[in-house]
Amino acid sequence: MSFKKIFKKNKKLLLIYRKYKYFISSNFYSDEKFIKKQFKKRVGRKVNLDHPVEFNDKLQWLKLYKREPLAVKCADKLEVRSFVEAKIGKKYLNDVYAIYESVEEISFEELPKSFVLKGTHGSGFNIVCKNKYKLNWKNEQKKMKQWLKTNYYWLNREWVYKDIKPKIICEKYIEDEEEKAALTDYKFFCFNGNTKYCQVIRGRGNEESIDFYDINWNHMPFTGLRPLPNAKKNYDKPEKFEEMVNLANKLSSPFIFVRVDFYYIKGEIIFGELTFFPESGYGSFYPKKWNRIIGEMLRLTP
Repeated sequence: MSFKKIFKKNKKLLLIYRKYKYFISSNFYSDEKFIKKQFKKRVGRKVNLDHPVEFNDKLQWLKLYKREPLAVKCADKLEVRSFVEAKIGKKYLNDVYAIYESVEEISFEELPKSFVLKGTHGSGFNIVCKNKYKLNWKNEQKKMKQWLKTNYYWLNREWVYKDIKPKIICEKYIEDEEEKAALTDYKFFCFNGNTKYCQVIRGRGNEESIDFYDINWNHMPFTGLRPLPNAKKNYDKPEKFEEMVNLANKLSSPFIFVRVDFYYIKGEIIFGELTFFPESGYGSFYPKKWNRIIGEMLRLTP
């Protein structure tokens, strides 16, 4: 008897199944079967694991067949700080106010007026608060409790998250006063310790755009990994762009592939995170020929 039929014979179990259908179903699949099904659903074709050529196929191959223990440390939003400090220095790290293992440990009264709360064990676990007196704290508490119950590995089978102990860190709120908008992200695509491209994301939540540049700040004729337009105007190269490239090279040196994220505010470089599976390997570059061109940069074997 299939698990669907078992749930349908019991009304309480049926309600649970309907609410958590995705997670219940996914747990019955091996990593390989799950990835094959998701790739077909999200990319629209079969994943090529035997002889991967395109970038997103190779990311799925890395999910399944390559384990780098250091990557687990570097996927952890807290533990990665010691790696960054050792590689490039503490001055590039944002300030941390506190570390929590439960939501009950967080004292709203003791939080600064502005802050960022971040889950250490996944992607998208962020509360960015400019003014806590305008925050619905009860709703945010519920959100964080759900974070701590979530093993992010099961969503997309990104193995780096599976064994990370869930925690919440409180960081300093940073903003770009000149842009008067969401922070600009500088995301460096690094292959075997060499930075090839910088993905620049501007205007999150408001006319969001994506542009790619090479390491000489030449604007590239492609975009991705989400289908967003280029920025409406040209931007000058950040004064410390070369320094960001050098830092990305150092941080990426132990890995076959990693994306190194920075912010650049008031002439200061601030480390964001290391990402091993951008868009979980389901995104595409546009025009599509760039999926193969960039895929060729990712060498799965020495």
